[in-house]
Amino acid sequence: MIKIIAEISKYLLLFLMIFFTLEIFIGLSQKNEDMRKNCMRKQMLFLLLFNFVAYFIMFLQTNDIVMLLLYVSVVFYVLLIHRMYCLFYKKASFILVNIMCMLLSIGFIIQIRLDVSTAIKQFIIVAGASVFSFIIPVFVKKVKLVKNLHFVYSILGLLLLTLVFLFAQVNGGGKLSINIGGISFQFSEFVKITFVFFIASMLQKVITFRQVFWVTVIAGIHMVILTMSKDLGAALIYFVAYIVMVYVATKQNIYALLGLSSISVTSIIACRLFAHVRSRIRIWKNPFFDYQNTGYQIAQALFGICSGSWFGTGLFAGSPNMIPLAKEDFTFAAICEEMGILFAICLILLCMCTYVLIVNIAIKIRENFYKLIAIGLSTEYAFQVFLTIGGTTNLIPMTGITLPLISYGGSSVMCTIMMFAIIQGLYLLKKDEDEELEEKGEKQTTSKQLKKKNDHSDRGKKALEREAENLERKIEKQTEKSFNW
Repeated sequence: MIKIIAEISKYLLLFLMIFFTLEIFIGLSQKNEDMRKNCMRKQMLFLLLFNFVAYFIMFLQTNDIVMLLLYVSVVFYVLLIHRMYCLFYKKASFILVNIMCMLLSIGFIIQIRLDVSTAIKQFIIVAGASVFSFIIPVFVKKVKLVKNLHFVYSILGLLLLTLVFLFAQVNGGGKLSINIGGISFQFSEFVKITFVFFIASMLQKVITFRQVFWVTVIAGIHMVILTMSKDLGAALIYFVAYIVMVYVATKQNIYALLGLSSISVTSIIACRLFAHVRSRIRIWKNPFFDYQNTGYQIAQALFGICSGSWFGTGLFAGSPNMIPLAKEDFTFAAICEEMGILFAICLILLCMCTYVLIVNIAIKIRENFYKLIAIGLSTEYAFQVFLTIGGTTNLIPMTGITLPLISYGGSSVMCTIMMFAIIQGLYLLKKDEDEELEEKGEKQTTSKQLKKKNDHSDRGKKALEREAENLERKIEKQTEKSFNW
């Protein structure tokens, strides 16, 4: 009986995911505020039903009371996040909130399936980061000093990366994180934010060649330190964000062409310098060339994706634990195996929708500083998703990057929640700008109407005066005629 329920549940989860994704796109296309709120209510309903079905099945499969406790915790978290935004940020983008909650829910479910202990750690980190993130939107909205701290952003970013390079232990061929009090911190995740703020601050007003040159020098130092630490995935994300931000700020095609050429040249240099890069390229070309050793990870990931097929095996019906690093680098393969390729396609659409939503905010913001921040953060998010999914599916060589909000990784999930909070602050700024424009438009319309009324009243007065003058002339003429008679 449990097997039948589990088999039915995978289709329920898929349909709920499809309906949620459709409602997200419908909500984005709606211009009517009431229709948009109706879409968001449906999104919440599908999100809560999705969590109920998933945790109910996991409880039936494991008969572990921890599943019910985690279900209550996740639902409480989702409802509390919505309530907090309703109380403090009524003008926030609730579509973005719903997407974040759905991605986190998927992450918790797949992490619980793989390892309950890491899922609990992830939940605690997410809860703490979410509490801290509620300060960020009002900080972005109110504190104007952040626009002029390019020196601070550059020094802070370079200092954190240098600390990792000097004191981090080698893990997986690279220096990625530092242990502080038993807790591992991957500073390159947080520097992604300071890096974007630095470029935005430098290029918000002055976009001369000299200014672009100094931006390039500081950005280059960031990427050199990451390359020396062998954190090449993060270096690539930084590089792409830099190219996009410089191009958007200057609108010069030559900078984009030079940037793309630089990526090609540095990729060739990295291939010559680092043995693990050459190994990953060989694996990318043929994952089964050295199946038992270097090609084992990607080969197992591809087996998992294929075994899941379109609809997946169902929760606890597959073998995602056979995929190495399924909790971190290959989470997407585990999702494909147990939830199906169709579910994974909806997940990709949600990530794309997030990118489009952030870019749309960037287009409508008037101030260059905030526009560039939105462009930079959206580029980092979208490119990280591309690197993770592309590497897992063998579309590109594997880079060892986590899937935002879904893969296990405290620094990654904290950084992404902070990025979403910054975007909410930018959305609030855009809303304020829209209201100011509406108020100005109303004032202009009112002044025009008053002017027209005054013009009409002036014309009326002049007409009355002319009529009075004409009447006086007529009376005078009539009086003269009567005297002459």
